[in-house]
Amino acid sequence: MNALLYRPGPPLEESVSCFWLSEEGRASVSKERVLPSGALSLVISLREDRFFIYGPDERTRLASLPGAIVSGAHPTPFAMDVPARGLAIGVCFRPGGAVPFLGVPAHEFEGKQVGLDALWGRAAALLREQLIEASSPHEQFHMLEVFLLARRRYARPTHPGVAMALRAFGDPSLRSVAEVNGLTGLSPKRLIALFRAEVGLGPKTFWRVRRFREALRRLEPGGPIRGAELALDCGYCDQAHFNRDFRHFAGLSPREYLVQGLARPNHIRLAG
Repeated sequence: MNALLYRPGPPLEESVSCFWLSEEGRASVSKERVLPSGALSLVISLREDRFFIYGPDERTRLASLPGAIVSGAHPTPFAMDVPARGLAIGVCFRPGGAVPFLGVPAHEFEGKQVGLDALWGRAAALLREQLIEASSPHEQFHMLEVFLLARRRYARPTHPGVAMALRAFGDPSLRSVAEVNGLTGLSPKRLIALFRAEVGLGPKTFWRVRRFREALRRLEPGGPIRGAELALDCGYCDQAHFNRDFRHFAGLSPREYLVQGLARPNHIRLAG
C-alpha cells in the first residue's frame, strides 16, 4: 500500500489535521476495521463509486454508499470494504473542525457514514470527478484545499467552552469530566450538548477515545509493550484499565495489535 499525506497551511490547518491519498496494490478485495479517532473525516474513492459498510459482527452489510462519504466520529470501530487496486483520497478533520464545512451539527453523524451528496448535492459528485481527472497528487490536494476554502464561508468559531474542554482532554493528569466542567464554567448538561454538536461525541466518550489514540501513537512496532508505563503516561488508572479500553476500541489487545505490523495504524485488515 502506498500512502501520501499533505498538511494544509492557514486557515485550513485550524480545522484540518491532514489530507491523505492511498493506493491499494493488492489483487483481492478485503475488509478493514477502522478505529475511532474522535473526529470526522471525508473519504472519496477515485476508482469504484461505492463503499460497503458492515455491522458490529463485521460480516453483515449495513449500507452501500456512493464513492464520496463523510464518516462521523465513532464511539466504536466499524468495518468497510477495501476494493482491489483501490485508490482513495480523504480529509481528516481535527476534533471539532468539521462542522463549518458540513453545515449541520456533528452529532448527526455520530457512528454513521453518509454520502456527501446528501450534504453538498451535485457539488460532491463534481468534486469526485475533478479529483479523478487530476494529473497528480499535488493537483488533487490543491483541489481539495480550494474546495474546502470555498465551503469555509460558513465558518464560525468553536465555542470557547468546547475549545477549552478539548485542550483539557489532552492533559494526561485529568481525572474526571467534572474537572472539565469546572474549568469551562458550564453545567454538565450544557457541556454535553455543545460538545456533541461541535465534536460529534459526548465529552466522556471523546476523552476515552483520545486516551486510546495517544496510546496507539506511543506503541512502537517491534518494541516492548511497556503496558504499565504507557497506561500511566496516557492517563489510565492502571494497566488493566488500559488493556480493557484498548480492546474495546481496537478489537485486539496491544500485543495482538502490534503483531499485525500495520502499515496504517488506524486500520486493521480483516480476513474475508
